[in-house]
Amino acid sequence: MDLSQIKMVVSDMDGTLLNSNHQVSNRFFELFQGLKEKEIQFVAASGRQYHSIVQKLAPIQNDILVIAENGALVKQREEELLVTPLQEGLKETLLSKIEEIDGAHAMLCGKYNAYFDGKSKPFLEQLKEYYGRFEIIDTFADVDDEIVKIAVYHSTSAEKCLYPEMQDLEPRVKVKVSGQNWLDLNHTNAHKGFALEKVMQTFGLQPNEVLVFGDYNNDLEMLALVDHSFAMANAHPEVKKVANYETKSNNAFGVETVLEKLLH
Repeated sequence: MDLSQIKMVVSDMDGTLLNSNHQVSNRFFELFQGLKEKEIQFVAASGRQYHSIVQKLAPIQNDILVIAENGALVKQREEELLVTPLQEGLKETLLSKIEEIDGAHAMLCGKYNAYFDGKSKPFLEQLKEYYGRFEIIDTFADVDDEIVKIAVYHSTSAEKCLYPEMQDLEPRVKVKVSGQNWLDLNHTNAHKGFALEKVMQTFGLQPNEVLVFGDYNNDLEMLALVDHSFAMANAHPEVKKVANYETKSNNAFGVETVLEKLLH
């Protein structure tokens, strides 16, 4: 494996760069300085909210690109490079469908804020991990922010309890299982692959010049874009099928292990 051509490193956050305690390692921050010295751009690509991503990467937030909300929002510092909001008129349809699913909780993800209704209060502490900026509102009808994603939480399993109920929406909306308990609904073009493709075009990068790490189904499109695609040892089986390589788990410093090879 020849990593000498790499000019950009792209990593998912949860289950990939973050360990099971949702922490970024000190080892990664040290390796980041090596990337910076070699002028290798780092991109954090996550289903998380932009504010949540930059909180996790606060020491380096001014030196990175961020693909947030599954690709619906791409920012470099405070500059918006790409915004792909949910299509007009879909919000009410999707919320009605979610309302019919037992145990499902919806969150509206706006460009600047996230919005939870009162039903989300029992697991608010869990939500705070993923949303750095949010409001609790009486009704979703009150929200006039530009909506880039609707996230749906289920305490048992998003893949078993949510996806079968929502998959028939796929021609109209991107339906992605993004974690054990999370399903994301985006514009059909709002996914990490579409966002990364635009970033690669902006920087004039070829597939052999970009290295990508991922662990879950919302990473599939971006992993398929590049030659150096890595599935984590803890990745979903579908991710391991698509990725060209495998690294150690997120808890065993899988990302850092590959970055050390890249830098030495």
